[in-house]
Amino acid sequence: MKIEIISGSPREASITVRIAKHLHGILKEKEGIETGLIDVRDYALPFVQKVWTTPEKVPAEFKELGDRMFSADAFILVSPEYNGGYSPALKNLLDHFPKQSHKVFGIATGTDGALGAMRSAQQLVQLVAALFGVLSPQLLITPHADKKFDTEGHLLEKDFQKSIDTFVSEFLWLAKKIYT
Repeated sequence: MKIEIISGSPREASITVRIAKHLHGILKEKEGIETGLIDVRDYALPFVQKVWTTPEKVPAEFKELGDRMFSADAFILVSPEYNGGYSPALKNLLDHFPKQSHKVFGIATGTDGALGAMRSAQQLVQLVAALFGVLSPQLLITPHADKKFDTEGHLLEKDFQKSIDTFVSEFLWLAKKIYT
């Protein structure tokens, strides 16, 4: 099974990319799973003009991204919160591709504040439904993410590991049920 983690923050000093890196490290150790990390900062995507409906219709400069998006069996979306919503850069990336019917989605959010981007997570639930995805109901909401992870994605607050483990195990359980 191939899982792509999409880090949706375009900010150079992204806090949520730390969460994405940590999840990537956990998933790449799991047997039978190929895990990638797509960082929106790596792709200068234009605003959507046209949906790339097949891998062949993806422009050459985004071919690698297109191949990864089309071949993924499941996704984890990682987003900060901007003015009560998820990252526009994440939405722009997803809008370039067709609906993701029957693919499992996990949602992870984080901020340096006390609510952990809860409003962003609530809106991402609606986005997954609009993409025809299958949502893993266990969300990873990360308040004070800047204190929980270092810049390399290493967990600093060990008490948070239980929340991460629950999120990962529930996501993988559902993804395996759908994928196999």
